[in-house]
Amino acid sequence: MCGIIGIVGKSSVNQALYDGLTMLQHRGQDAAGIVTYENDRLYLRKNNGLVRDVFQTRHMLNLRGNMGIGHVRYPTAGCESSAEAQPFYVNSPYGITLAHNGNLTNAELLRKELFQEELRHLNTDSDSEVLLNVFAHELHKLNKLNINHKDIFEAIRCVHKRCRGAYAAVAMITGVGIVAFRDPYGIRPIVFGKRTTATGTEYMIASESVAIDVLGFELVRDIAPGEAIFITMDGQLYTHQCAENAIQSPCIFEIVYMARPDSLMDGISVYKARLNMGKMLAKKIIRLYPKHDIDVVIPIPDTSRTAAVQLARHLNCKYREGFVKNRYIPRTFIMPGQAMRQKSVRQKLNAINLEFKNKNVLLVDDSIVRGTTSQQIIKMAREAGARNVYFASAAPPVRYPNVYGIDMPSPQELLAHNRATKDIAQIIGADWLVYQDLEDLLACARKGNKSLKKFDTSCFTGQYITGDVDQTYLDHIESHRNDAAKMKHQRGNTEILDLNNV
Repeated sequence: MCGIIGIVGKSSVNQALYDGLTMLQHRGQDAAGIVTYENDRLYLRKNNGLVRDVFQTRHMLNLRGNMGIGHVRYPTAGCESSAEAQPFYVNSPYGITLAHNGNLTNAELLRKELFQEELRHLNTDSDSEVLLNVFAHELHKLNKLNINHKDIFEAIRCVHKRCRGAYAAVAMITGVGIVAFRDPYGIRPIVFGKRTTATGTEYMIASESVAIDVLGFELVRDIAPGEAIFITMDGQLYTHQCAENAIQSPCIFEIVYMARPDSLMDGISVYKARLNMGKMLAKKIIRLYPKHDIDVVIPIPDTSRTAAVQLARHLNCKYREGFVKNRYIPRTFIMPGQAMRQKSVRQKLNAINLEFKNKNVLLVDDSIVRGTTSQQIIKMAREAGARNVYFASAAPPVRYPNVYGIDMPSPQELLAHNRATKDIAQIIGADWLVYQDLEDLLACARKGNKSLKKFDTSCFTGQYITGDVDQTYLDHIESHRNDAAKMKHQRGNTEILDLNNV
């Protein structure tokens, strides 16, 4: 999962790109990068770390120009190398930089084609570099010195024919403009907005509408599945549907967990959807436990708060904040190694004992992935004096890997894989556990956009909407995403850093 941004402005865009990336920091805390353009020159700064750490004053001063793109990364295969920080750059043709959110499911095949047939060298293991080179090759095939919007849309049409999986991307073509495009299923989110200044219209592209709002742009709309938009350097906007048979199927886990509540995605208010999730979950609890003895509802901060407030209201129970969060610990389900995740949970949250002492507590979380966080938090609640600890998940059981850009691990590391709810409750230490029903979750999202017929729900159902995910591919990603692979990769990076310091 990553965050992308692009701006074509009438004045320097470095500060706006920086501010926009800070609004998308929740989508990636591993690395950040910005590239800008001025007078036939590209100015790039990228590195591992948070936005505030990667960009110092000297870097910002060097990011010159009225056009640029940016990226925040969270890795899906345990990579910590700064070489894989984005945006990526390729010099031929024209000089193209690209930032990408998602995951190509046929990246290995494309990698072979790019080398063996198109003579392109790839310097990293990132599928984003693959996507960039596919786009670059399709532009190169046009064999034109000067290109226009029709040429760009034709290249993206060919990208859609070759690439499989999830991709929301923004690319800057040196001296030409910025293009953004979305895969034919619209799995990962991307929107664009505009604002009028004294010198003309400026355009902005971002993963989430919150970045558009905060920077004072007016949200125009989502980029449709399979669609591309192109903005010239002087601010001319062109749009075109570049894919055949596009089927809107956005990732439901964006609504559950990844997106900020103040964002709009595909016409859905994330905040309202999460309110609805709390209401539906309350109805299920009443149905299963009509004589429940819940004294207080406590959310596991931060993503579950919205659902927990509404759940407490419909259960007619008190709502309390029982945990204080340290905001400087990254998301635990992507950390390598169970011991590290358990330690980080304790560092991330601390219980307010008086909210638990001698009470029957219902803890509410957005989802349960590995179960590490849930298990540790229930233990903390008991240590704080809770009589009984119940647990509710605003999402259904996560039983299968996500292959479209979210680092959900191998099936054997997913707590709900091949387990019944009562067994999961026993493992995490809850007196009882309630999951949201998938049908109810989808209904909560559809209330915001009734025209949406499909969602990607693969992490709950194991049904992958692109139709090209088989057991061979799942085995491949498992070999890269399991704890052993991540720890090995981490040790390898440490050795490289040590050698560089000799």
